[in-house]
Amino acid sequence: MIAIALFFSVFISVTNRLVAQGCVAVRSNGAMCTRSHAGEDAADNHNWQLTTGYRYFHSFRHFVGTEEQKHRVAEGTDVRNWQHAVDFTLARKLNKRMSIAVNVPIISNRRSSMYEHYGNSSTSPNARKETTSFGIGDVRITAYRWMLDPIKSKKGNIQVGLGLKLPTGDYRYNDFFWKNDSTKVLGPVDQSIQLGDGGTGISLELNGYYVFTKELSAYGNFYYLSNPREHNGVSTARGGTTSNTNILYGSSVMSVPDQYMIRGGLNLMLGAFSASAGVRLEAVPSEDIMGGSSGFRRPGRIFGAEPGVAYQMKKVNLFATVPYWFSKNRTQSYADKQRTKITGVFAQGDAAFADYSINIGCTVRF
Repeated sequence: MIAIALFFSVFISVTNRLVAQGCVAVRSNGAMCTRSHAGEDAADNHNWQLTTGYRYFHSFRHFVGTEEQKHRVAEGTDVRNWQHAVDFTLARKLNKRMSIAVNVPIISNRRSSMYEHYGNSSTSPNARKETTSFGIGDVRITAYRWMLDPIKSKKGNIQVGLGLKLPTGDYRYNDFFWKNDSTKVLGPVDQSIQLGDGGTGISLELNGYYVFTKELSAYGNFYYLSNPREHNGVSTARGGTTSNTNILYGSSVMSVPDQYMIRGGLNLMLGAFSASAGVRLEAVPSEDIMGGSSGFRRPGRIFGAEPGVAYQMKKVNLFATVPYWFSKNRTQSYADKQRTKITGVFAQGDAAFADYSINIGCTVRF
């Protein structure tokens, strides 16, 4: 039997915190998809698979569109986000074509800023403060099917996944915001570090591979999460009073945005060792394909190279990737468009992005 198209299939099962970086707010919803070469998967007597993955990133580079706001770092007014996320994905093979998977993310976020506390113009040495969040994110349940007979189609196959994202993550997580050395108020943390988005979503996945030789194969993955709920009603005022301006432009409460990912590349297998080279695009669109699009969101796209390595043992697979984002774009949001329409002056907000993320994990079959 042709060797498995190893890396992409395992990695994608745990690293879909989909977009993005820092202020572009996307939840950790592991995209369980093509786990192996279809023929190998069909012949495998192990019906259960547990994948555990860890992802880390630190965002601090501010962009408006594709232009970096370098003065933010120079002035010390940049917003810094750190995220540590661990995903647990349990999959059950039902037959040679069908499987079902449940993904549970556990997330730890930390956010440092001046503007949310004393204000960017403050000269106090205490002006930079932190807010945090920790807990379970939004859980996903997904059913998968190989479209071609795995036994007959050993050179390549396509897998389709249809899933349901449940609003299990706390989307109203609160922390304290300091207004001066002696005054603090309790309010919802920024959208980028909320544990969930408050919406029940529908996910679609397309995962495919093609084997050229015993050592070389190609892979491709597409993931789209649709969130029909327009907004979740959580205030963006951080414990303060919502401004009339935010109400007018529809950004007084948090949006429940869609998100998507596209990735593809080549995988080289040398014995038990595998190395991959590919590209990855992650995005939050400014408008949803179903439901309304009002509410506060930071839409954007990141595109970069995604190198990775993996090591296959009898029942265990170890893997790691470090996507490097060389293209960052904070696009115009729906609220930005409304403001532009009402005032006649072009408006576009900013967002903070990371330069790279780190993903490591393992898969155990039993």
